[in-house]
Amino acid sequence: MISRTISGMAGAILLALSPLAQAANALPTPKEADWVAKEFNFNNGEKLKDLRIHYYTLGDRSKPAVLLLHGTNQPIKALLAQGFAGELFGPGQALDSSKYFIIIPESIGSGKSSKPSDGLRMAFPHYDYDDMVTAQYRLIKEGLGISHLRLVMGYSMGGMQTWLWGEKYPSMMDALVPMASQPNELSGRNWMLRRMLIESIKGDPAWAEGNYRQQPPVLKTANIMFSIATTGGTLAYQHKAPTRALADKLVDERLAAPVTADANDLIYIWGSSANYNALPALHRIKAPMLIINSADDERNPVETGILQGELNQIKQAELLLIPASAETSGHGTMMQAKFYHEKLKTFLTHTPVATESH
Repeated sequence: MISRTISGMAGAILLALSPLAQAANALPTPKEADWVAKEFNFNNGEKLKDLRIHYYTLGDRSKPAVLLLHGTNQPIKALLAQGFAGELFGPGQALDSSKYFIIIPESIGSGKSSKPSDGLRMAFPHYDYDDMVTAQYRLIKEGLGISHLRLVMGYSMGGMQTWLWGEKYPSMMDALVPMASQPNELSGRNWMLRRMLIESIKGDPAWAEGNYRQQPPVLKTANIMFSIATTGGTLAYQHKAPTRALADKLVDERLAAPVTADANDLIYIWGSSANYNALPALHRIKAPMLIINSADDERNPVETGILQGELNQIKQAELLLIPASAETSGHGTMMQAKFYHEKLKTFLTHTPVATESH
């Protein structure tokens, strides 16, 4: 059965005023740890010894487990911020950390997990989203000894990985919530801009085939341009910068910020989406799905109609489409959980818990 829910502006206002939105101060301090795979085999045949996956956890590991997956080049602190964790992890909220064991791994190529900038540079194995999901699965099963998940939920890259989780391990979770994502292969403007970001970095002579001593100058400007073009929301940007002077101010602020990314890491992680395509195996998904997207998502434009035709292949799928407004932020809207926390809570309440042990 497929239903589609459209969230209106009135609903968004009510969510913002909800008492639950104010309950963010009681969150436990996240714990950090590493899990190391002594040998990891990548899909392309390459191997790596001692692949490290860094991860964060909140709550008691005896509780039902929730796997939360981050976006491309996204710091974990974004998922622990007031707008996200403060709306989801607090007492009585959808992912109450006193009732769930929340696991947030850093993907291959991100944060403190193994990545090119650790030393191998361009000799690091070329990974893809399937490799990332395999590493996450091994962390859950081998590292944490967990055999079943109450929920797999992810944003952007993590959303696409959520689709893959449902296909690769269809009986391992009760529910799936992919956000800011679609199951189809990267195409159109979405892939074209990713490709141009990669080519811009590689085209800078200072990149030196990945053997640079300092970050190539183009890294900052190319990264900022990509971000503005694919995240932020048309209405939101116009609201924030209704004049050229204010638009220049936003650009100047970004240009003044320090570079925190690494060129090779960026090339690898944006390139890792090249062969993503969850469409052929949609029929394998068993768990109920709540798909959350925003109408102003620059990377997954709703006007293409791609997602609508594919939902029929999924046994239980519901789409929550958040309308565009000056309050949303395009592809980044999911970091404002006020727009969907009540719907997520209702979805989980009505999704049965499997009999498998957690």
